[in-house]
Amino acid sequence: MSLTHSIETYILAKDGNRPHLMHRAFATDAELVMNVKTDEISFPSTVKGLDGISATLVSQFAQRYENIYTFCLGTAPGNVVAFRCGWLVCMSEKNTGAVRIGIGDYEWVCRDDSGLISKLAITIEEMKNLPSKLGNSIFQWANMLPYPWCSDDVLLRSTPNIPAVQEILRFLGRCQ
Repeated sequence: MSLTHSIETYILAKDGNRPHLMHRAFATDAELVMNVKTDEISFPSTVKGLDGISATLVSQFAQRYENIYTFCLGTAPGNVVAFRCGWLVCMSEKNTGAVRIGIGDYEWVCRDDSGLISKLAITIEEMKNLPSKLGNSIFQWANMLPYPWCSDDVLLRSTPNIPAVQEILRFLGRCQ
């Protein structure tokens, strides 16, 4: 198994509310570290263990959000045990229909060649809360992007003419 496979499994688990897949991505004693730089969303700063990470990033997340598209920005890593990439997420709140779009950074670490993630550091640089009426445009755009790996060029060339989306993508140069 590779780190690429673990990353892709995590994205599938999180975006599709499939916590049962998380054991194929994370070591049992893995650690999650969150650095949230916005007041628009909150997470605990540290979570230890596969069960806690699964609850935080998949089960509890899916109770609040749906229509989740998470993109790792750039190309998949080769045969490595550590990798850093930017990310973009588009999603909607279940209760209100409000659309969220966020950007930040992932830092993945495996302790060995098993490919299982032993540490994930997530930085949330920016998260925008948008009206539900923008959902159709944003989700059509997200659905057309390569998933889960998307280059900055493709992302920037295809950006919808929505000021808040264009504004958040200005963070690309600062996140990587």
